[in-house]
Amino acid sequence: MSKGLKIAVIGGGSSYTPELVEGLIDRYETLPVRELWLVDVEEGRHKLEIVGELAKRMVEKSGLPIRVHLTLNRREAVEGADFVTTQMRVGLLEARKWDEHIPNLHGVIGQETTGPGGMFKALRTIPVLLDICRDIEELSPKAWLLNFTNPAGMVTEAINRHSRVKTIGLCNAPIGMYKWMSKKYGVPADRIYVEFAGLNHLHWMTRVEVDGEDKLSELLDRREEYVGKNVPATEWDPDFLVSLGALPSYYLKYFYMKDAMLQEQLGSLKTGGTRAEVVKRVEDELFELYKDPNLKEKPKQLEQRGGAYYSEAAVNLMDSLYNDKRDIQTLNVTNGKILDFLPEDAAIEVNCVVTGKGPLPLPVTKVPEAAKGLIAAVKTYERLTIEAAVTGDRGIALQAMAHHPLVPSVAVAKTLLNEMLEQNQKYLPAFFR
Repeated sequence: MSKGLKIAVIGGGSSYTPELVEGLIDRYETLPVRELWLVDVEEGRHKLEIVGELAKRMVEKSGLPIRVHLTLNRREAVEGADFVTTQMRVGLLEARKWDEHIPNLHGVIGQETTGPGGMFKALRTIPVLLDICRDIEELSPKAWLLNFTNPAGMVTEAINRHSRVKTIGLCNAPIGMYKWMSKKYGVPADRIYVEFAGLNHLHWMTRVEVDGEDKLSELLDRREEYVGKNVPATEWDPDFLVSLGALPSYYLKYFYMKDAMLQEQLGSLKTGGTRAEVVKRVEDELFELYKDPNLKEKPKQLEQRGGAYYSEAAVNLMDSLYNDKRDIQTLNVTNGKILDFLPEDAAIEVNCVVTGKGPLPLPVTKVPEAAKGLIAAVKTYERLTIEAAVTGDRGIALQAMAHHPLVPSVAVAKTLLNEMLEQNQKYLPAFFR
């Protein structure tokens, strides 16, 4: 047996960290963690200390021999790590606020992971993560990088194309769907099979089976759905779903119900502010709870955040890679020939068998014909965004913005690009050379 694992968490001061710690404690028998390093940047020091102390109390209560280290020194955290997870937010929630607000001012959807907001999150994040990858290549070349940082698909593709680090992207939406199905049908998740086809935050569920029995037609017919905390519940049109023959991810509402979703955003902007401002209030409350020296477990309120279950997905993945479990998980991986209408080096979100050597993507039995064009269009925007992030080229950034299906015209694309670059100047030096 090995001497135990070293795990580094980039963005260790995140409000989600206690969920990750809980998962590592629960899985200790199969995933023997020796050292957990929580690393953050100077601006996140205050949160890192609060979350880190809670993590230490949780470990102490468990009685397990896990050592928790808090640091602002990324290289020390990454050195010799077996797994590195990323849950960082370049520019913090303040940057997200503008990602959502500026598009809204121009009558465009403002969202953290898609459209102009998702594009700017990617532009800020990709260069920083590629920098982290250079440290991993040097200090822990065998480590797996498990990426949760949104937009997860784009970030994963950028790392796969521009570094030598072994990386897998993760999202909490698929595991959330399984939990919802499990509750609905009263069976454990391992008796359910859902096939996912598409990209991160742009997937369709093309098969849904419980004990091998088809449940998709029933779900389409009743329009029952699993919705994330961060996306408003707007009913799907039943005729549309039945004729589509697949259940779209709740993120697809931004594409299929643009007008209703935009009105919802503009309305909540007046009452509660952007989603970022709502999240900030939830986070402030969580950190107040985390400060309590008597708190020794993950508080229930954490599930109010949009990313509930994400660490369960992370720990499942670590466990399967470490123990060569060969179970099926929904992951962001390199396409190869799975979706034959996309480039082979594109990142896609599909079911994979997870082996000790990494995930093997499973062939997709069905992709709705109607969805292929949208998947290809969004992937084109994603690849242009990755290129813009790596080069700092404004022309390529304009092409990315103008080709996103949620941006109505070149004129609006140009206005958004200029205003959002201005707002993000300190995070995007490459565009201001």
